Amino acid sequence: MLLAMTAEATAALFLDDGDTVTATEHSRGPWDPRACHGGPVSAMLIRAVERLGAAGAADGPTWQIARTTIELVRPVPVLVPMRITAEVERPGRNVSLVASVLRTVDGVAGGAEVARARTLRIRQAEIELEPPHVREPSFSAAGAGSPSRSSWAVGDDVTFHHDAVELRFVDGAFDERGPARLWCRLEVPVVAGEEPTGAQRAMAACDFGNGVAGELDAEVVTFLNPDLTVHLSRVPVGEWIGLDARSHYGPLGMGFAESAVYDEAGRLGRAVQSLLLAPRS
Repeated sequence: MLLAMTAEATAALFLDDGDTVTATEHSRGPWDPRACHGGPVSAMLIRAVERLGAAGAADGPTWQIARTTIELVRPVPVLVPMRITAEVERPGRNVSLVASVLRTVDGVAGGAEVARARTLRIRQAEIELEPPHVREPSFSAAGAGSPSRSSWAVGDDVTFHHDAVELRFVDGAFDERGPARLWCRLEVPVVAGEEPTGAQRAMAACDFGNGVAGELDAEVVTFLNPDLTVHLSRVPVGEWIGLDARSHYGPLGMGFAESAVYDEAGRLGRAVQSLLLAPRS
């Protein structure tokens, strides 16, 4: 079942009716008009983790995202209702592990699991550090750089990388091979009617590392990432997420892309994506 949506409704990455969630056109990726970009999917899975924490006991810890691994099991469909769940796999007062899963609804595309995340949470606490913590400054002012649009497209369709996020390059460009440093800012919310959290903004941005820092000829070789792992040292602040990204390739069909992650206050994390390399047919 494909959903007909108004332009106002689709000014978000997902719609949430309380029972199902539906990726809008603004979540669409560059390779297949029927499938999502990994960034919106990652942000949505982290939202499920955050909502699980918000629903916890009043006397429980305040959780922060320390590490998450997103696994893109199958193409995540656009305009198709899905269900998202999150549950604590390993409870604890200081550290806990959460599994979140996105799957199609029974009877729609087979009710298949399409993406999952395993997220490590650490309790929030005021800790005095000696010597005082020194933060690595950002590579430029947040939002600095030049806009760069990709030639990757699926016809005239609305896509995440063209229509839902602003990308400003300090070094490199979208269609320029090699390392890149850039700032990313969501231009639509993850879910209609909600302000994105810092973690959601970071997850939506971090999946760009592979695409903007590819060093192979995309007309000859594909370099798809089936996963994304992000480590954070604190809660991201502000609208802009910065990536200092580059890719590494092995001789036997795999590699990885890595990005140092920043916000307006400085360095806050690292993102790594496994890469599947294959000749383009």
